[in-house]
Amino acid sequence: MKVRGGFEQSYNAQAAVEVASMLIVGQHVTHQANDKQQLIPTLAALSPVIDQVSNILVDSGYYSEKSMLTAEAARPDTTVYAAMKRQSHGRSVAQLATRADPPPPSAEAPVAERMAHRLDTAKGKQLYGLRKQNVEPVFGIIKQAIGFRRFQLRGQAKVELEWTLMTTSYNIKRLFNLGMSLAVA
Repeated sequence: MKVRGGFEQSYNAQAAVEVASMLIVGQHVTHQANDKQQLIPTLAALSPVIDQVSNILVDSGYYSEKSMLTAEAARPDTTVYAAMKRQSHGRSVAQLATRADPPPPSAEAPVAERMAHRLDTAKGKQLYGLRKQNVEPVFGIIKQAIGFRRFQLRGQAKVELEWTLMTTSYNIKRLFNLGMSLAVA
């Protein structure tokens, strides 16, 4: 992977997370530092048991016009919600105020304008909020609770296997915790 001042043997781990259960349903590893080209490979890595995806929620690092168009063309019943820029933490009073959805852009509007509109609607805000509260914790749990912060193996194939083992371990832990919460309820 290219870094300041040269190259480094490192990898970029990707995971697709099902929002309701917080289970990892697809994963892969790339040597590309930038996530812009990773949406389509991540969708391709989805488990074959996932037969329908209604919404795809991704952060600003994944946004590219090509990726958005390709993802929605490949899955016509799916809507992508991608942040267009980094969003600040916390909200202003104006953002908290209830207001009507803005009028939709024309069908010929640029992809960026249509995506910004999606995120500015009440539904878009609600869905994108799920990404922040359900997807980000998965990586936090893997790093903090499980203690996985770096790959121990070298080479793409071995790192892919290591990431698969890590995401499987996470899923087993998560399934155990989901079972315990169901047993208590």
